[in-house]
Amino acid sequence: MKITLVGLGYVGLANAILLALDNEVIGIDVDESKVRKINERTSPLVDREIEEYLKNKDLNLRAKIDPKEDYKDSDLIILALPTNYDEKTENFDTSYLDRAIEEIKSINDKVDILIKSTIPIGYTEKKNKEYGSDNIIFSPEFLREGRALYDCLNPSRIIIGKKGEVGKKIADLFKKRALNNPDLILMESTEAEAVKLFANTYLAMRVSFFNELDSFAEFKGLDSLDIIRGVSSDPRIGDHYNNPSFGYGGYCLPKDSKELRANFKDIPNAMFDAIVNSNKIRKDFVSSRILRKNPKTVGIYRLVMKKGSDNFRKSAIFDVINKLKEENVEVIVYEPSLNEDFFEGMKLVNDLDTFKQVDVIVANRLDENLSDVEGKVYSRDVFNRD
Repeated sequence: MKITLVGLGYVGLANAILLALDNEVIGIDVDESKVRKINERTSPLVDREIEEYLKNKDLNLRAKIDPKEDYKDSDLIILALPTNYDEKTENFDTSYLDRAIEEIKSINDKVDILIKSTIPIGYTEKKNKEYGSDNIIFSPEFLREGRALYDCLNPSRIIIGKKGEVGKKIADLFKKRALNNPDLILMESTEAEAVKLFANTYLAMRVSFFNELDSFAEFKGLDSLDIIRGVSSDPRIGDHYNNPSFGYGGYCLPKDSKELRANFKDIPNAMFDAIVNSNKIRKDFVSSRILRKNPKTVGIYRLVMKKGSDNFRKSAIFDVINKLKEENVEVIVYEPSLNEDFFEGMKLVNDLDTFKQVDVIVANRLDENLSDVEGKVYSRDVFNRD
């Protein structure tokens, strides 16, 4: 089978590699550097399994810039394009998808189009009506940045927004190389779109819950770790997604929770406003606790969203930084993935000894590099403390 996959971010590249184990896959991206690296079998992203599979596996995978020729004879086209949340319209920006679908339809109206991007509830049905078709299909992804291919190989479930033989055939493509035995769940695309938003918003809610538990503990002078362990030992709650942070960040949870909230405008609810607002409150609380120390200089230890990622997009630390800057605190950054003197107006210092001269070091996640200056580190990472 020939598959053209458009968009080689974490989701797209992980899926391209998985499918290229058994199919001819053409990966499409506008980033020439990314295309070149993939064709040279080096990973443009920080992801252990992606790096390993590109280097060591026999993949029928080529990356290109222009997809038009491949649209003509593809058996399946997968779209993994960005859909950023627009605060003004309170909706995902689907313009990249809209243009791609229009181009595909003008070249090959019969090919099945599988959308892996996160989209508004009802988008797939709307596009099928627009083109008088039923071959635009949605399938949600549940991948972590930095472990995207691992999650493709070990999926919690495979959901395809198409019932019947077509949906099963697509699902089997993804299940064939699964190292576990995931459930295959076929449903209509609108329900599948809802699954994605509700699942990610639930994760945002869980992060917010443990962050607010931690805010309570810090404010009251209690041991947050003891409380979290006691709560999480209940098997109905579970010992996962419970390490306090500076707020949920990254590309998915903030935008997906806001998108779902917008869907509830005319439906009675109380929870979804609270989840979005809780994240802002947490970052404001963290900022206030740092400012209580009256620092003149604050060092930010890493900008990345989480360990094992090279992604700064929507990292929660940026809202904390902005609060500190508003109070005229000098902010210095340690971020070894950047080779610059300044980043967004902040001085970069990647010599650790020099960096550690600041008054307070702020670290969303701790590691051994900071063990010798533990007394000046502010972090709410309770599971990585000695």
